[in-house]
Amino acid sequence: MQCRSVLVIIFFAVQLFRNEITSKQGSLVTNFENYAFIDANNLHLGTRDAGWIPDYFKLLQYLKSRYNVTKAFYFIGKKVEEQQLYDTLISFGYKVIFRPPQIINGELKANCDTDLVLHCMIEYNNYNKAVIISGDGDFCSLVEYLKENEKLRMVLVPNKKKFSHLLAKASKGQMCSMDDLKETLAHSTF
Repeated sequence: MQCRSVLVIIFFAVQLFRNEITSKQGSLVTNFENYAFIDANNLHLGTRDAGWIPDYFKLLQYLKSRYNVTKAFYFIGKKVEEQQLYDTLISFGYKVIFRPPQIINGELKANCDTDLVLHCMIEYNNYNKAVIISGDGDFCSLVEYLKENEKLRMVLVPNKKKFSHLLAKASKGQMCSMDDLKETLAHSTF
């Protein structure tokens, strides 16, 4: 228990030091790395239901320029027939995290939610702020935790008509809809 208390004190000391540097030098915060954690299924289904498909290259460029994202994790169920998509995402610079699909009630499913949360926590000390792309209410606890610890940059929901309002409450104003980005991020062939 005593060791844990020391770690907590060290963690907060580092956070205070970062805040001190940021407040004195303002723009230094842009040098910190922000990471994106993308729920692929929610992104795909949400934008599709909203009438568009994202261009993944444009999306990554947008995340880099708008949110200073230096690493984007893309969580997806692995299907052999989708290998070209995976290769394309990797060539663009995404860190693709696969979940093998399982047959549940006769349907092929690959629930990547736990992987997204786990990687967000594994990488916690490596990024300044996190961008979460999903409208799934399963991420409420994660978003609340990131928000409370000043590690949340933004929650981007793929579809403003289909997202958890609990997620909106947890993000406390740090959420926006990707519907507004359709013209900027839509794939040109759609």
